[in-house]
Amino acid sequence: MDTTKLLKKYNVAAPRYTSYPTVPYWNTDKFTTGQWLNSLIKSYATHKEDGISIYIHLPFCESLCTYCGCNTRITKNHCVEIPYITALIKEWEMYCKVLGEKPKIKELHLGGGTPTFFSPQNLKYLITSIIGQDNEGIACSFEGHPDNTTTTHLQVLHQLGFKRLSLGIQDFDSKVQLMINRFQTPEQVAHITKEARALGYDSINFDLIYGLPGQTLKGLKQTIIEVINMWPERIAFYSYAHVPWLKPGQRHYSEKDIPQGNEKFALYQIGRDLLLSAGYQEIGMDHFALKKDSLFKASESHQLHRNFMGYTDQHTKILIGLGVSSISDCETAFAQNSKTLEGYVAQINNDCFAVEKGHLLTDKDLYIRQHISNLMCKGFTYFHTEIPTVIIERLKPLIADNLVQITGREVSITETGKSFLRNVCMAFDEHLWDRQPQTNLFSNAV
Repeated sequence: MDTTKLLKKYNVAAPRYTSYPTVPYWNTDKFTTGQWLNSLIKSYATHKEDGISIYIHLPFCESLCTYCGCNTRITKNHCVEIPYITALIKEWEMYCKVLGEKPKIKELHLGGGTPTFFSPQNLKYLITSIIGQDNEGIACSFEGHPDNTTTTHLQVLHQLGFKRLSLGIQDFDSKVQLMINRFQTPEQVAHITKEARALGYDSINFDLIYGLPGQTLKGLKQTIIEVINMWPERIAFYSYAHVPWLKPGQRHYSEKDIPQGNEKFALYQIGRDLLLSAGYQEIGMDHFALKKDSLFKASESHQLHRNFMGYTDQHTKILIGLGVSSISDCETAFAQNSKTLEGYVAQINNDCFAVEKGHLLTDKDLYIRQHISNLMCKGFTYFHTEIPTVIIERLKPLIADNLVQITGREVSITETGKSFLRNVCMAFDEHLWDRQPQTNLFSNAV
C-alpha cells in the first residue's frame, strides 16, 4: 500500500503510550491515596537497591507557547519560586518518611513549564534539598528555554551533577515562531550549546516539532539543517498534538493553519531523512541520537526504557513525580498529583499528599504493559506462550500493510511500521478496545 493510503487508513487518534493503561483508562473509582502509598512501600521493599527516578515539575513560564500541551502557569512574578520550592521539598520529605529513609536516587529530571524560569540560586536550593551534596551516580537532566537559560544556570546545575541539557526549539522559522508565540534564534541556541559543552555537559537534546501551524517543507528543512550544524547528541522530533479541547491556547490559530495528512507526513519524512542522512540513529518513536550517546547505546543493548518522562537510558521500577500534575509509577500502581497549582500547594502545606487520581494495575495490565513497552523500546516483543488469537486478528490488517510481521511467537515492527508505532501498540491495548472513546481523548497518530 502506498504512503498516501497508509496515512488515510492509520491517521487516527492514538495514545503516545508513556504508560499502560493510558491515563484516560485508569480505574480511578477504586483508587485511594492509601492504596498508592501501600503499593509504593511494597515495591520499594523489593527494588530499593536499584534506586529510583525523580521527576520534578516546574510549571511556571513567563509567556504562553500556544502549541504547548503541558501543565503551565503563566506569570512574570518570580516571587512564586520559593513558596513552590518549599512545597516540593516538603512533598519529598513526606515520601521519605513513608519509605522510612531517603531512597537511593538513580535519575532526576527537571521538566516544565520552564525550569530555567527559576533563578540558579533557587534551583540549587531545591536540588541540594532533594539529593544533598553527594550526586555521584545520579543521572541529572533539565529542560531549558533558549531565551532564559543563562551561563549561571549552566554553571550552577553542572556543579550539582547535571550532565544533560534539553533545549526546546520546535522551529526556527520566524513565521512559525510568531504563530506559536515562541522565539529563539539559531545563534542563541548555538551559544548555549557551546557554553554547555565547554562546561562539561556530555549530552544535549533539542526538541523539534513537525506539524506546527504555518510550517512548510522549506522552513522545516532549514531548521533541521541549522540543528544538524550544532550536532546535538539527541533530537526529539515530535508530532504536534492538536488538542484544543484540552489546551485552549491552541485556538489562537485555526485548523486551516495546521498541516494535515500527506502534508504533515511530508514534514516528518523530510526531517527524518535529513537526520538519518546526517548520521543520527532512530530510537523508538520520535527520537534520534548519535552513536556515542547513551540513549543509542541503551537501544542497541535493549536496555532502553520508557516512562512518563519519555525515553531514558535509566531503568528503574519506581518513579516519584513531585509537583503539580506530576505522575508517579511504582510498577504496580500509578498516581497523579492535583492539576491545579493552588490545590497542590494547599494539600502539601496541610501535610497531605496531593494525589488526585491513580490506577492499580491488574495482572493483565502488567502483562500488556510489558508487551507495549517492548514494542516501544525494542521494536519487537516475544510471547512465552502462543500469541493470543484476538491480538493476531487485530494485527492482520497491519501485517497485510507491512507494518508488522509475526515470526513464531515474536511480533516485530517493520521499517515501514516505525512510522506507525502507535497504531501497532493499539492492537494490544485491551482498555482501548473494551471502551472505545466517544469523545476526543488523544491526538492523531500521524
